[in-house]
Amino acid sequence: SRRNISATLTLSNMAEEEVAAMAEDEVAVELSAEAAEEVAEAVVDDIAEVEGALLAGADEEEIAKLEAEMGGVVEGLVAAEEEAAAGAAAAAAAAGVDEPAEDPLAPMDELEASLADVGVEDDDHLAGIDVEEHLKDSVSGSWLLKRLLDRDEDENAPPGKKRKHEDPVKDEKVKALLTKWNMLTDLGVKHVLDQSSIEDLDDLSKSGYVPDRFNPMKSATELFGRYIQEMREKSMPGGAACDVVNAFKHRWKLGLAADRPLRILTHKELRYVFNNYDGTKELTEVIEEAKAAEADEDLQTINAVPSAMGVPAIGRFNRLELIDPVADAAVFGDANLTFAIKLVRQRKALGHAGRVIATTFEELETLRERYKEIDDSIATLEEHYAEVYHGVDCTKIAIDPRFKGMENCLGAVYYNFPHSGAIQGFFDGHPIVNWRHENLMRLFFRALRSFMKPGGVVKVASNMGAVGVRYSYIVGSAIENEFLHTETMPFLEWHIHRYGRSYGDKRDIYKRPDAVNNQSYNAQAADRDMVYCFTYAPSGEPLPPQNVRLPPSLKTLEGCVDGPFKHLTGVAKANMAKQMHQRFITEISGTHVG
Repeated sequence: SRRNISATLTLSNMAEEEVAAMAEDEVAVELSAEAAEEVAEAVVDDIAEVEGALLAGADEEEIAKLEAEMGGVVEGLVAAEEEAAAGAAAAAAAAGVDEPAEDPLAPMDELEASLADVGVEDDDHLAGIDVEEHLKDSVSGSWLLKRLLDRDEDENAPPGKKRKHEDPVKDEKVKALLTKWNMLTDLGVKHVLDQSSIEDLDDLSKSGYVPDRFNPMKSATELFGRYIQEMREKSMPGGAACDVVNAFKHRWKLGLAADRPLRILTHKELRYVFNNYDGTKELTEVIEEAKAAEADEDLQTINAVPSAMGVPAIGRFNRLELIDPVADAAVFGDANLTFAIKLVRQRKALGHAGRVIATTFEELETLRERYKEIDDSIATLEEHYAEVYHGVDCTKIAIDPRFKGMENCLGAVYYNFPHSGAIQGFFDGHPIVNWRHENLMRLFFRALRSFMKPGGVVKVASNMGAVGVRYSYIVGSAIENEFLHTETMPFLEWHIHRYGRSYGDKRDIYKRPDAVNNQSYNAQAADRDMVYCFTYAPSGEPLPPQNVRLPPSLKTLEGCVDGPFKHLTGVAKANMAKQMHQRFITEISGTHVG
């Protein structure tokens, strides 16, 4: 035993002398703190091994003496490590090399903590991304999604880096429901449950609902996904038309008794109530104040015709695009740019001075393959002093250099019929692919926050019965990011609704060339199309981290029995799962597939 102790101390002293010598030598300039730490850890491990072997046979006096000697060795190693790090820093300063940048994830601690239950740790998910500090929150959700998918695909990733779930209460509730339904092996249903909140799980337990495993048309996963979405939507205003009074009542949880007093108010009075009611006073008191208030004589559009009936007067602002005349407006996802043309002509007719920024998701080469008129459309926009950007991902404008310096500049934003792209074999509402549509809206509204002017308007057109980008995704994502839902108006009542609709994918090559006035687009009933209108009303307080709907893991895809996986087994099924998983990564990276 004493020979072992002597050998260990000799080894420790040699390591100490070696590190100290390197620190004094010129080579120490290139020695990093990490290398010194590895030497220290190796020696400490050797010491711990011998210490454990001796505890059984050595007396207390010998152990105390040994520990004192070991402590001196470790202190010497720490001092050598600090000296080496100081030497490297001094050499870097002398060479004119900047000190290491501040950890880019420092402001993301709250976001990382909120995603700890899925295995997201403090890491370099924004490393190499050129984004200013105040804009990091705008893109963090997209890059975290990509990192989760990358980790799923990395077979060599350590267990700590894999996606995991550490909420024992939620896990027990999920397991109890799967056991109750006799569906413990259904990874699709489990994926939907894992994405549900504790409140959703409690409601499911009380409801007596059981997924239908024998439906001849749809799988249990798809039916269950739709059921839980509809369950969440019960607390929302609905996807159909909702005028300004109904939207206001829903926001403040006002009952039917508030309806008539609001509807009989004039334009001046109703706008006063909308601007001043905050729930601290009775509604009737605010209405009396509105009636007593004098009309604002400031020559602004919002003060026009103060004696007109309030509901139709305010509704006309949304229908006629009576927006801020000097603020910029942006159009996202306008595949063939025909909507942007309608907008610039409308703004010109109204005498607006603000510019229009028209964007497409695809690059110009792809657009020329799909739309023969695209070059003429671009020329028309430029004649109206509009700017046209191609290859714009509306969820990542914070890292798009073309939007640099546009913070707090946008007074109006338009996004018509958003969609994340179809995946062959799956309906848009299937939970395996539907998370893409929900995240599109969540990330879109979070990205807009830094670029919108307070009071700016956002309009998102969609079909009230859409199962891809559901109306609840649009309204819910907007509210999460401090955009007030002010109205849902029928699309056909919108003054600029007559533009050339398109699918926005490869189908436009043979289904929609040279379409005029929406005549060739019959994919959905026009009378069910709605325009969801919002106003940006920031509170000034920091928002919680952006919620995102997590994608299915590679394991869940491999266990899927729906869509393109239905008739696949073995290697073919595994390959299909990897291909779809890679497609998810490609889409999150900002590349359109389809």
